[in-house]
Parts: sequence; structure tokens; C-alpha cells
Amino acid sequence: MEIAGIRDMLQAVQNGSMAIDAAMEQLRHLPYEDLGYAKIDHHRAMRTGFPEVIYCEGKTIAQIQGILTAMMGRGNRNILGTRAALEVYEAVRGMAPDVVYHELARVIVFHRQPIEIHTNGYICVATGGTADLPVAEEAAITAETLGNRVERLYDVGVAGIHRLLSNLDTLCGANVVIAVAGMEGALASVVAGLVERPVLAVPTSVGYGANFGGLSALLTMLNSCASGVSVLNIDNGFGAGFQAATINRLTAKEP
Repeated sequence: MEIAGIRDMLQAVQNGSMAIDAAMEQLRHLPYEDLGYAKIDHHRAMRTGFPEVIYCEGKTIAQIQGILTAMMGRGNRNILGTRAALEVYEAVRGMAPDVVYHELARVIVFHRQPIEIHTNGYICVATGGTADLPVAEEAAITAETLGNRVERLYDVGVAGIHRLLSNLDTLCGANVVIAVAGMEGALASVVAGLVERPVLAVPTSVGYGANFGGLSALLTMLNSCASGVSVLNIDNGFGAGFQAATINRLTAKEP
């Protein structure tokens, strides 16, 4: 349960619209609720500032529906579901009034309240090629759902580096850059050599045989000679979007 949800519950008890027994029943499930197949962490937003995210891949439809029902019933506001197939969206879209499916990113967003966008700058998501877009969009949608403005620079890889250099204003103006690339993964090093902000490198599994499903791009990024590069796991767009949101949120606290 988010802080706002607990505040609303206490106010409801105070004004008499919620019985004390009902409030105690909700509090009984904190800090987590055991569904048998999943333990829902209702206190995560209180600890980290962001609620728990549903990773849909590998879960049954019934399990996803159960987790979603538990989260909505305990005051969670906007809920993010990642790695969600179209069939998952078809099964859950009637559970909330405003559900959006981002098919390219395989992300479902349950909009239960308006997203408050931070005014402390933006996150830039850049890709080496068009084939990297599914991972990049997972990062971008995640960051946007967590309240961040995102600027996209797609298909600006090093094979035509003039495409990147012609967008330096957008690149350098970001508080943090997510560089998403497959093949040899050189984009992150080039970007880190141009900007004074943190660069989150995301290797993708895009590439021919010697790419080894993203391993070559991962190793290139890990061995970057440019400073300020942090590397995520292969195809981990969600992790990059979340980390970028965390970094961007810190800039709001700067004097």
C-alpha cells in the first residue's frame, strides 16, 4: 500500500466512512500479502518511492489477475506490467477503467490516477538501430509511467554517426541517457564520450551469429573506455527505465 493509500484509509476511519475492523483487515496484510504463489510487497512504494511491478512473463493469466486484484485492493495507484503478451492484456483490460497496452514494449499500464510528470529535466533514450526499439520502448514507457519526461533518439547508431551528432542538443540536455544497442554495442561508449551525464547502457540480443544473443554487446559495454557508463543486463529495458527514473528523481532534490 502506498503512503497516499494509508493516509486515505486513516482519514476514512477518522470521518467514519470506514470501520476500524475493516482498516485492521487491510493493515493485517502489511508489509506483504501472501497469495500462495506470490507475496505482494505493498510497502515497496513507501521504502523506494515506486510500487511493485508485475513481471508477466512466465506467470499464468490467473496468477497475474490475482496479483493485480491484490494490488488494486490495497490502494496501489498506477500499476506497471512488463513482458506482457497480447493475450495477457486481453485478459486483464477489463479489471481497471483505463488500461493501456504498449505492444512494441510489451508493457501494460493501469492508469488509476493521472501521472505527475517531474519538471526537473528529462531522460533521453537512444538506440543504435530500429531493431532495438522494443527494449528502448520498454525503458521509455517505464520511465514515463514513473513520472518522467522522455525524449527519444532512435536509429542513431555508429554506422552513421552523423545521425547522432546532429542531435547533440537533445543528448546533452538530458539528466541521464539510456543507450540501447545490439550488434557490437558501441553506442554507449560514443554517447558517454559526448555528455557529462550518467549513461545507462543496455545491450540487446539484436545481431548476427557472433553477437551471441547480446553477449558481444554486453562485453563491449562492460569494457567501455569512456567514463560514466553503467551496464544493464541484456534486453533489460525495464531496469534501465527504472534506474534512470531514480537518477532523475535525485535532481529534483538538488538545491
